[in-house]
Amino acid sequence: MKRREFLKVATAAAGVPLAADGLLGRLKAFEGKPDLPDLSDRPKEVVRGDMRYRQLGRTGEEVSLLGVGGFHIGVQKDEAESIKIIRSAIDAGVNFMDNSWDYNDGGSEERMGKALRDGYRKKVILMTKIDGRTKEAAAKQIDESMKRLQTDAIDLLQHHEVIRMEDPDRIFAEGGAMEAFLDAKKAGKIRYIGFTGHKDPLVHLRMLEVAAKHHFHFDTVQMPLNIMDAQFRSFAAKVVPVALKEGIGILGMKSMGSGIILKSKVVTPVECLHYTMTLPVSVVITGIDALDILKQDLEAVKTFKPLTEEQVTALMKKTSEAAADGKYELFKTTSHFDSTAQHPEYLG
Repeated sequence: MKRREFLKVATAAAGVPLAADGLLGRLKAFEGKPDLPDLSDRPKEVVRGDMRYRQLGRTGEEVSLLGVGGFHIGVQKDEAESIKIIRSAIDAGVNFMDNSWDYNDGGSEERMGKALRDGYRKKVILMTKIDGRTKEAAAKQIDESMKRLQTDAIDLLQHHEVIRMEDPDRIFAEGGAMEAFLDAKKAGKIRYIGFTGHKDPLVHLRMLEVAAKHHFHFDTVQMPLNIMDAQFRSFAAKVVPVALKEGIGILGMKSMGSGIILKSKVVTPVECLHYTMTLPVSVVITGIDALDILKQDLEAVKTFKPLTEEQVTALMKKTSEAAADGKYELFKTTSHFDSTAQHPEYLG
């Protein structure tokens, strides 16, 4: 099943309701402080016009609080619409562009490359991801991404879909993907290095552990951060504090879980965005597949005020039952969002 087709039937995974005592126990837990990182640890922020910008870890870069998700700008029937969405976002102050070598069979990168012509490239922090776990596969994908993106340097390159406990070992092994990344950085093809994944916070922690053993410091880490994540296999509770301690820039994604979280009918798009923006993230990457969605997201940035602890607790209470068992975070509990599971050949 294709990803977009799957989203249309995602509500079939409604799951089994919590037992009454389980729900009461969860609500009782929210009477104290939410089990989250210190919400006041957000990166330094400045406001220019209607856009907010935050520091990206230790890189010294300044990124817009809103980032354009790469998958969703490759789904329009007319690529001119994709280009208009990207350029409209940049014109509104968005400077962080997400992408991946495998999004829409490379179509997302190709459209991004076209959109960044005519002086737009110099206005953005351009990020993409590759799937290769071997040096050979990674090096090939890096060159293909650069060609599609029409750039001689990628600002941030990330290891994509670190979702298996063995992925970190493969990446850092002799002849592994990290060797290709370091070669590319030495050659001036990339500036910063990060990784991303959406399955389990323990895999992220394993990646950081293996990196430390190899005396390597990641510039960024990307993870799903949303109000339901806070209550099920939580990246916010387990990974964010470690990343903050190490000065790694945090990229939040799946604030609405590709729209599936909204199907719970218990939270709105703006509530989702404002919750994730309240966390100590540098940027919230979100899918923008139409100009009206871009307008909604820009308005969310404009009206953003960090949620108080009381407001966060209230959101958790409201979403507690829906958040149980990850039934609306299908990227954690199913393989439908795992492109490298569907295409193991991507790994090399």
